Amino acid sequence: MDASNDSIHIVGGGLAGSEAAWQLAHRGHHVVLHEMRGVRGTPAHKTDRLAELVCSNTFKSTETSNAHGLLKAEMRLLGSIVLQAADEARVPGGSALTVDRDLFSRGVHERVTSHPLIEIVREEVTMLPSPGIVATGPLTSDALAESIRARLGVESLAFYDAIAPIVSRDSIDDSIVFRASRYGKETMEGQGEGGAYLNCPMSREQYDAFLDALAAADQHQGALPIHPRVLHDGEARLRARRKQPGETDAGVAGGGHAVGPQARRDRHGEKERPNQ
Repeated sequence: MDASNDSIHIVGGGLAGSEAAWQLAHRGHHVVLHEMRGVRGTPAHKTDRLAELVCSNTFKSTETSNAHGLLKAEMRLLGSIVLQAADEARVPGGSALTVDRDLFSRGVHERVTSHPLIEIVREEVTMLPSPGIVATGPLTSDALAESIRARLGVESLAFYDAIAPIVSRDSIDDSIVFRASRYGKETMEGQGEGGAYLNCPMSREQYDAFLDALAAADQHQGALPIHPRVLHDGEARLRARRKQPGETDAGVAGGGHAVGPQARRDRHGEKERPNQ
């Protein structure tokens, strides 16, 4: 890739690459943003839009009393287009900034592609730009990963990520689930107190079968839906079954033993089960 001109080359059109491209262009720099989707797909992406979310659709807490919320407040002050698009695509999610993933990626994509100083090049980059920004994340192509490995002089690289499964709305039995938000909080303006999540109560047998299946599955320790100790320690399972702060009694009504995964919604009726 020729990076000898005055343009700044960015490899990867995800959240980081899109934000970097916008911020540089906003400051008067000409940016060439390289994205291989549209020419070559990945195992996880479904579209060729920039900033497509393939993992969870939550950006974590909105509360400035913790690091997650404070970071987002600072990014808003700095004119982050990722946060602008997230706020516009927000759906109820308790105290979390939860978004409709399609509306979110469309918002970032339209902003970046319409900027007069940003050129989008659809190609697979196999060599590192110099100078430039590499923001390809865990779905980096094999050829580029090899270039990064060689430049760093290491034997191997490790990229980790997880995909939150999508649950169809019509597959949920409303006679079993109950609606509630974590800790009874909802920070999205204009939303009632009905709760942003559909919670799935389980009997003791269902709960133990659920944990046994997780324990037997292929695992990456950084992306487990439940603490590893709970999967293998009987006493930890007992503690995990106790009602957590903010959890309603509806979860154990009618013989329920534990509350299982919670489902968030988008604006089209689908439900997403996040890692819990």
